[in-house]
Amino acid sequence: MLNYRRESIMKKEIIVANNIDNIYDEINALIREKKTDVKKVVNDAIISLNWGIGKRLSAEFTGDNKPEYGKKVVAEVSKRLEQEYGSGFDKTSISRMIKFYQEFPDFEKVATLSQQLTWSHFVEILPIHDELKRDFYAAMCMQENWSVRTLRERKKSMLYERTAISKKPEETIKNEIAELRDDGKMSLDLFYRDPYMLDFLGLRDTYSEKDLENAILAELEKFILEMGSDFAFLARQKHFVLDGKDYYMDLLFYHRGLKRLVLVELKLGEFEPQDKGQVELYLRWLEKNERVEGEESPVALILCAEKSQETIELMQLDHGNIISPFRN
Repeated sequence: MLNYRRESIMKKEIIVANNIDNIYDEINALIREKKTDVKKVVNDAIISLNWGIGKRLSAEFTGDNKPEYGKKVVAEVSKRLEQEYGSGFDKTSISRMIKFYQEFPDFEKVATLSQQLTWSHFVEILPIHDELKRDFYAAMCMQENWSVRTLRERKKSMLYERTAISKKPEETIKNEIAELRDDGKMSLDLFYRDPYMLDFLGLRDTYSEKDLENAILAELEKFILEMGSDFAFLARQKHFVLDGKDYYMDLLFYHRGLKRLVLVELKLGEFEPQDKGQVELYLRWLEKNERVEGEESPVALILCAEKSQETIELMQLDHGNIISPFRN
């Protein structure tokens, strides 16, 4: 009887402990959720406030007002605000708010970007003079959920200049960036990078295709992050047999945003015409055997160690699903 009572008490204690754990987990999750909500509300308020201040003070530089008058107003207003609210409203900060409004006069765009970007992100983007480049980094930052540090690294690596979209007509760039920002739609030209970055991979002087492949795999995390957070590694030396012959694809990835397989072929030396035929064969095999319902057709990226621009242009790679790193 005594043992039975002990067992009963122990079972009740276990049930109570489990209930407490469950209750704690629910409340903990609720607290975290609300803290996230509060952060978002505060972030939206800060960005909206700074944009509003910038808009109001920008008016002092327009119309019949001379620049000297506007500067005097900013100096006096910032002095009073700093005394009242602290260093976040000093002259430098106020000037940055004015620039913020001038560079992002469309508040709907600001509201969309602020869903993912903090004020610190905007501060990092503001020094970019080129509007298209600035919009590119803002949209990519939002889509890929970059930290401020990551944004700074992407700028330093000249990601925009190495992206295929930067070579397109201005109107095309605007439209594709808008689609990325407003609809989350990633185009191939926004996705493709110029992968001519042997210095980044730490290769010097002589190297082989295997060295290039190993270097990419050794830096796989950085490589994937450079291509975007939706970029997933699937296979190395993907093997298949066709007409009794063995074939091996160098690297195979999947991009969730593009909803398609991405083949990466590594070529030592210049691009050769036969490379196109080989990669087209790989793409058709993937289309037939690996593509699943709902996916787009596979695409390929050829990484070459040397340029051969005229050959690439004659092969008309832009007209298919094969992209060379050296197209215009």
